[in-house]
Amino acid sequence: MAGETSKTRTFVDGTWLDGNPGLIGPRSHAIWQGTSVFDGSRWFEGVAPDLDRHCARVNRSAEALGLKALVPAEEIARLTWEGLEGFDGSTAVYIRPMYWAEEGGFMGVPADPNSTRFLLCLYETPMQPPTKGLTLGVSPFRRPGPETMPTAAKAGCLYPNSGRAIMEAAGRGFDNALMLDPVGNVAETATSNIFLVAQGVVKTPTPNGCLLDGITRQRVIKLLREAGREVVECSLTVADFLAADEVFTTGNFSKVVPIARIEGRDYGAGEVWREAREAYWRFAGINASA
Repeated sequence: MAGETSKTRTFVDGTWLDGNPGLIGPRSHAIWQGTSVFDGSRWFEGVAPDLDRHCARVNRSAEALGLKALVPAEEIARLTWEGLEGFDGSTAVYIRPMYWAEEGGFMGVPADPNSTRFLLCLYETPMQPPTKGLTLGVSPFRRPGPETMPTAAKAGCLYPNSGRAIMEAAGRGFDNALMLDPVGNVAETATSNIFLVAQGVVKTPTPNGCLLDGITRQRVIKLLREAGREVVECSLTVADFLAADEVFTTGNFSKVVPIARIEGRDYGAGEVWREAREAYWRFAGINASA
């Protein structure tokens, strides 16, 4: 095993393995052509919210990338709960099912769907403290459109672009990057969906094929609307965010997180962020203030 990893269990080829097993080689299609997809769910405080939807989405992602969805979503969920029995429950666990291609088709470029493999990786990683706001720099790198990349899939090949956006932002002292779509509207952060609040109205970029319509994003929109909040999906500019009363982000890693600053504009941990987080925790069946 190269390097140190947190406690990790991986199910592959019918067996649970510990640590970070070597599974692909230099001839594996995924390592040189980038044909892998994944999904991310979370176990924390005894719950795994929307696990079924994450398991279903990884299968849709596989098919969108030309792979085979080998394992039914219900079986992925069952394996997840089986694997979680090997953790002591003291630290939140990241749940990552994956598919990848071992072989290619014409000239080695497209994936051979018959070579698809599956794994499920579970590993301990803490969630971010709820009130620690993130800072964002506006990235010079943009999210691709569906004409140029497989944006319908949660595909590994999309993430080097997010990585370079984060590195550029970190070089200017920010935690993460605010990324635009090809025409210059805000898409998302490099790792999550984003919302603003202006005069009590919640707004978020509309899914246009250039951003991931996240499962946590969808859940928070539904919960806020059920609570009587107006939530609008629309085109938004950087100027809209800089003029907003508050900004927050949703994603699997830490669910609902406030934004403390975008470039030179500071925000507080606002009322709607707190409302959204508490509503999500209630949906999950746990106490957000605990």
